[in-house]
Amino acid sequence: MPILSIVIPTYNESATLVRLLEKVQSVELGWGFAKEVIIIDDGSTDDTLNIIQKYLSENSSFFVTYYRHPRNLGKGAAIRTAMQFVKGDYILIQDADLEYDPSDYNTLLQPVVDAQADVVYGSRFVGSKPHRVLFFWHFIGNKFLTFLSNLLSDLNLTDIETGYKLFRVDILKNLSLKEKRFGFEPEVTAKIAKIPGIRIYEVGISYYGRTYAEGKKINWKDGFRAIYCILKYNLF
Repeated sequence: MPILSIVIPTYNESATLVRLLEKVQSVELGWGFAKEVIIIDDGSTDDTLNIIQKYLSENSSFFVTYYRHPRNLGKGAAIRTAMQFVKGDYILIQDADLEYDPSDYNTLLQPVVDAQADVVYGSRFVGSKPHRVLFFWHFIGNKFLTFLSNLLSDLNLTDIETGYKLFRVDILKNLSLKEKRFGFEPEVTAKIAKIPGIRIYEVGISYYGRTYAEGKKINWKDGFRAIYCILKYNLF
């Protein structure tokens, strides 16, 4: 039975965590896939630990691996920690803030099942699924980062900053990833682009973005770090 490892990095997302876990639990994967869920609590200072413990005690049949960083290290660090626990054939990154909908899992798996893809990116900018209308300058910034990344990697992606990335596990484990925060996105893109014969696909996904008042965390500093990472990991 093939296994999809769903890695959930979370930092102070207690407001959405239960709803997310309910969605992850309820998704029925096609093609005989089983789910493995790994939560990395990245040093949350809210009620995340108690919420997870309560949810799991009330849903004992839903097996989840939980690990807590003693302090906040960043999304990239959380993903690297999760790789120590992954037992699946494919790994999918799932943010805990409900911007991305687990009902898209089978859409992301389709190119893999069709034996076409080793890596699948879920793009927020293609397809006909719902997309929340939000910040113009975030959109421009994302387009610029994607353009710069494509220019140096010779890919034609539409959304390198997407939170939905699915990898064959052996591919991700063989990458030497360094970035601790959101620099994970351009770093991993640059490094997979260098793998001979890699098959990368994009599929359209839904996107329910948040405002800063609703808890969005990425900021302009992360944008400048992304530029640095694109140059560093593509050119050197």
